Amino acid sequence: MSGDAPEFELRLAASAADLAAAQRLRYEVFVEELGGDGEMVDHSARREADAFDPHCDHLLLIDRARSADLAPDGGGAVVGVYRLLPGDRLAQTGRFYTEGEYDLTPLKTSGRKLLELGRSCLAPAYRGGIGMYHLWGALWDYVEARGIEVLFGTASFHGTDTAALAAPLSMLHHNHLAPEALRPAVLPPHGTAMDLMPEAALNRAEAMRAVPALIKAYLRLGGWVGQGAWVDHAFNTTDVCLVLDATQVSPRQVAIYRKGRSG
Repeated sequence: MSGDAPEFELRLAASAADLAAAQRLRYEVFVEELGGDGEMVDHSARREADAFDPHCDHLLLIDRARSADLAPDGGGAVVGVYRLLPGDRLAQTGRFYTEGEYDLTPLKTSGRKLLELGRSCLAPAYRGGIGMYHLWGALWDYVEARGIEVLFGTASFHGTDTAALAAPLSMLHHNHLAPEALRPAVLPPHGTAMDLMPEAALNRAEAMRAVPALIKAYLRLGGWVGQGAWVDHAFNTTDVCLVLDATQVSPRQVAIYRKGRSG
């Protein structure tokens, strides 16, 4: 990354300008970069937005050193986003966003305090560095402050050709399938099986290299995947449902994400 070193600030969106900046980053990543489209995309305003946004908390990673060039119209230089929907807000939304792709009955009947994670993205220049660590450290502050017990949400592979993704999808199914008591199941019409190759035929290391960084981050914390993948043609992705029992994550693992955080 060229220019000034990042000066990170982490906080929840607190204004319409904050939310607009988050939606603009989502547009740049999910639409311009990854080829997404659909009814949730406003090309004229360059925003990716939906009906869930007003009811969610939006965790923002802001680079104060780049405010002028990234956010000339206000809202802060948002270079990373996480959308958070606590389970106690279902009276407002009627459902979780993930329920458009997965049956969440095991989670919703578990009696656990739930948090849905979504729309996670980083500006390209901030990937592969400490940006995601900052976001995860702040996310864990949020989780602990609210007594969240189970985190879940979808994460994506780029593209909709499941044959090309057979190795990483099969590896996730064979090695990281959620326990039945917390296992969402993919829904029709775009749900598909993930066990596309027998476990014995997999090169696990090679398959893991094809897994996106966000999914790997969940796995390192002890996360699992649900049953089946969802092929999202509108967003040009193949989604898996990730589940993480926050009560089983060790403090040592969380400390890795909090180490050296400045904001």
